[in-house]
Amino acid sequence: MPHTIVTTDEPITAQPIASGPIHTLSVLVNNQPGVLMRICQVFSRRGFNIDSLVVSEGRNANFSRMTIGISGDPQGLSQIIMQVSKLIDVIHCFEHTSENSVTKEMILIKLRCSPEERSMALQINEHFNGKTVDLTPTSMIVMLNGDSPKIDAAVTMFSQFNIIETVRTGKVVMARGEQPT
Repeated sequence: MPHTIVTTDEPITAQPIASGPIHTLSVLVNNQPGVLMRICQVFSRRGFNIDSLVVSEGRNANFSRMTIGISGDPQGLSQIIMQVSKLIDVIHCFEHTSENSVTKEMILIKLRCSPEERSMALQINEHFNGKTVDLTPTSMIVMLNGDSPKIDAAVTMFSQFNIIETVRTGKVVMARGEQPT
């Protein structure tokens, strides 16, 4: 499959990242070197693609939380969760759904827009409850957060402008109620 090189001068259109259902896993691990590599090898061996990855230190510096968005054959998902859970330094691994968790993402979108286009871009930003975090005479950077469909919809709407670049965080997830994440 040939690779496409995208430069910042080319307009970017919104395209889905993954094919097939996307699953969100939360993995609590000991904060040790090499843990991420071992987890990624499990996904690779099972034919799952990592579509998003967020890793951050927990409230206790000895632990890190990984939120991993993956796509692949849903029938192999329970096997992946079991294999990841058995790895050294993994405390637990859970799949989260929209029913049992809150999932959010953040995106920064840099647009090239003329003064004539700016009011329309600001209206779109306001519609999606975004914030303008940088504004110059020829460009602007907007910041949006929300669930994946909202972020995808915003990128689609901003595609009518010249999108210079985007930076997207990937999903962060937290279990609802008193259930541990």
